[in-house]
Amino acid sequence: MGIQNLSEDVLLITLPRQPQYGDELEVVSTMFGDSFDGDVVIDFSDVKMLTSEVISGLMMLDKLLRRAGRHLVLCSLPPIIKQVFVRTGLLTVLEFADNRSDALANLQSGKMSQAGA
Repeated sequence: MGIQNLSEDVLLITLPRQPQYGDELEVVSTMFGDSFDGDVVIDFSDVKMLTSEVISGLMMLDKLLRRAGRHLVLCSLPPIIKQVFVRTGLLTVLEFADNRSDALANLQSGKMSQAGA
């Protein structure tokens, strides 16, 4: 997992090929709770498999960020991973962008929808 700042108030998380048990998201939630006050973009470009724990972690992180008036954006989803979100009904609940650039542009321009709000 890689963590970097895309901008002053946007954190980018790059998930590994097989994120396990939501540990990556727990780290982000801890960071957010401790000191980070910004939006989070999670890049799924390398992900080949999701566990229910990861999906649960995404939902908890999204809820935490929304309470703070911030956004969680998932980007660069491979087709097989996007299907997981379609089949679980989460495609209409969470925020998505085609790639990192689109995610950042949407956040900066305020174009994120209020899905799940």
